[in-house]
Amino acid sequence: MSGRVGDLSPKQAEALQQLRERTQDILPQLPAQHDHFLLRWLRARNFNVQKAEAMLRKLGKNVESITMIYDVEGLGLKHLWKPAIETYGEILQMFEDNYPEGLKRLFVIKAPKLFPVAYNLVKHFLSENTRQKIYILGANWQEVLLKYIDAEELPAIYGGKLTDPDGDPRCRTKINHVGPVPPSYYVRDHVKVDYEQCMTVSRGSSQQMDYDILFPGCVLRWQFASENADIGFGVFLKAKKGEWKKAAQMQEVVPSQRYNAHLVPEDGSLTCERPGVYVLRFDNTYSIFQAKRISFTVEVLLPDHIQLQQTNGGTSNHVQAESKSQTQPTTSTVANQ
Repeated sequence: MSGRVGDLSPKQAEALQQLRERTQDILPQLPAQHDHFLLRWLRARNFNVQKAEAMLRKLGKNVESITMIYDVEGLGLKHLWKPAIETYGEILQMFEDNYPEGLKRLFVIKAPKLFPVAYNLVKHFLSENTRQKIYILGANWQEVLLKYIDAEELPAIYGGKLTDPDGDPRCRTKINHVGPVPPSYYVRDHVKVDYEQCMTVSRGSSQQMDYDILFPGCVLRWQFASENADIGFGVFLKAKKGEWKKAAQMQEVVPSQRYNAHLVPEDGSLTCERPGVYVLRFDNTYSIFQAKRISFTVEVLLPDHIQLQQTNGGTSNHVQAESKSQTQPTTSTVANQ
């Protein structure tokens, strides 16, 4: 039995009746009292009436809106894997579609310089009304949080007075802190990626793609996969676009090495510290028999100050994020280099 209305086993139906009887005192304060609503809590606790009741009593009252704190300390380029970003954006969209006006305000604390890049990748999933509720706090974030959240309700690690009974300032019995994702949860091998371009690198040759980076601070981001065999990849820097040079004649920015991109899609990012022509080079010179077909996507993320110029210098105490710019590269092929 699915545990839903119209599809209950005798034990499930009995559990529903027990839950309704045990929660008569709080039912009028709950968002709903019908069977569809109560069964949600029973299914969440595998029809354990006692645990489902405990969840309902914690709900206690109808919550109109919430204040959220996003601690983004440690955010790095490795977190900007495109399928993950797209999944997170879809989750945000789902919440907006199904729980409108549930967010009162969202504070982002400990944001690294990379945060505007990450935010820009998901902000298009959010309505303008939701964006206006997002605040990026600076070094005085503890002081700001205390203006909106009572010190008795704010964990001590965030500047409040709340601790666990054992004095833990991180309040681990109330807050589930993130950690490394167990390898058993990895879904990367099962993610289907739609790449924007494809090309074939002939045996004993290489392919170079030029990207003209005009502003320091741009982020060059790539994803690629190969068919049937590995492929070499590296990023180089040269002075002029369209001018072909050997790998040894260019400055190596990301060391060239062979990747098993036929087994696991490869992705990476580079913050371009200075303007110039950045060359993404796929290397198949080591293969004397087999050509390699490569599927790939390359993006250029513009720095924050360029986005501000593009929006006529508008300022706000809310998020000012990066703009994404897709460019078409100049591609060249060379044998035995």
